[in-house]
Amino acid sequence: MYWDGFTAMERDVRAVVGDPRWTLLPPLTRAHTLAQRALVTPDGAQWLFGAHARWYRLDRVDGRWHLSAPPLHAAIRSGARPQPPGVAIPPALIPSGPDFAYDRGSSQAFVGPDVPHEITERLRALLLAHRGLRREDFPLGGSVYREIFARDVASTVAAVWGTVMWCAYAPAFDGNEVMLSMFGEFLARPLPGDDWVRWLPMGSLDALVTLYAERMRSGAQEAGLRLAGLMAETATVLRADPRFRPRADALIAMTEPLLGSPWLDQHAIPGGGVRQAWLARCPPHLAPATLVEWAPGEHFRHTLYDLVEALAYTASRGMDPRAVAAALLAADVAGVCGVTEPAWAAPGSSHTAQVVTELYPWMDDELRQALYLALADPAHPLRGCWPAGGALPPGLVPPDRGTAAALLGSAYATGLAWCALTGTPAPAEGFPVCSAVVTCLIHQRDDPRPQQAAQPRRDLEESGGWLFETSNSDISPLPPL
Repeated sequence: MYWDGFTAMERDVRAVVGDPRWTLLPPLTRAHTLAQRALVTPDGAQWLFGAHARWYRLDRVDGRWHLSAPPLHAAIRSGARPQPPGVAIPPALIPSGPDFAYDRGSSQAFVGPDVPHEITERLRALLLAHRGLRREDFPLGGSVYREIFARDVASTVAAVWGTVMWCAYAPAFDGNEVMLSMFGEFLARPLPGDDWVRWLPMGSLDALVTLYAERMRSGAQEAGLRLAGLMAETATVLRADPRFRPRADALIAMTEPLLGSPWLDQHAIPGGGVRQAWLARCPPHLAPATLVEWAPGEHFRHTLYDLVEALAYTASRGMDPRAVAAALLAADVAGVCGVTEPAWAAPGSSHTAQVVTELYPWMDDELRQALYLALADPAHPLRGCWPAGGALPPGLVPPDRGTAAALLGSAYATGLAWCALTGTPAPAEGFPVCSAVVTCLIHQRDDPRPQQAAQPRRDLEESGGWLFETSNSDISPLPPL
């Protein structure tokens, strides 16, 4: 048994912040208390367990604290010691208290473990109850959903779909996912992806708000409030799955108050400030779920942190999960933007250089260096982490289905996050790393057995088969990519 400085300090900080007296302490006292629990590792790096119940690393280059998943190597963790007095703690790193109560749910994608049957059945009931409402009362209007759904679809269907997509941590779905097939008859075109995985874009809170605000501005307040209630009801159903829960709880907190106080947004509707009004209603302990809406850089940091955690299994194989995460990030950036070697890093030389330049400020110096080396040097060992022939290197293959699903989800969420941060269109065919992880899950999915799939489907599923190009019985083994 060895002393693990990171585990010990995290436990200590959680106990201190969890004390009801924490929020009553003056800011300087809280900063001093936290500084006493900072760590320094044998390599001289300084670490701090702070806001959002996550670790931060002091950048030796820019002097800033960066959100950064901690090292897992036993020698580094056991060699960590309390930092001598004098470390400065920025106010943003000091836990508020409620941020430590945030439930992060699960980073798994929806490939491998399907959405539970109980949830899909309750969603089916919601769609059946709201699909037939008059389109004149619930128009799609000028919302982005006009590009997704057929013209005769009511906005109530779009509200359910939009809630599912916004609440999903990583909207990469099994191509045979029952939840998606429910919407087949309403869609204007096939979803992006293939029979194996549907690579869906990040959900938009703006799109949900637009459905509600348009009805309220037009004077159809009853319809607007019904849409808000439907979003809350859908989120309530979804929160039973930890992959939806954090954002589902946030959406419930933003929409449910309207059901009892329908006038809450009256001040914001004329000036187009409804989105801000919704976000303002989100309580502090759920605020991290909305980072994607108001802090895309911080959202990228957190998804990269999740990716490092999902790669924790590589530590027992002699690898550094932080370096592996940087290498996989580099593989996706190169796959989407391309690499012009060896001059990719020259200012303005390529789209890749521009993307990396925008990502650098959101990474600590160690991760930046690993990202640079993986992109700039074809002979560097980090290139060995890149997918080859459409498959992960043997040393990176996850040990089980749950770990593979978490790697897929965190990698896809990270990909969508850096694309949103840099203004890069996300690839409709998926990111290279995600596509490689899928090969580890193809034969571990929860698809129904052939005899189950052959049974007649009820109502909403009967007309959704066109969404897929083949049936389950026609699917052959995935060919090499």
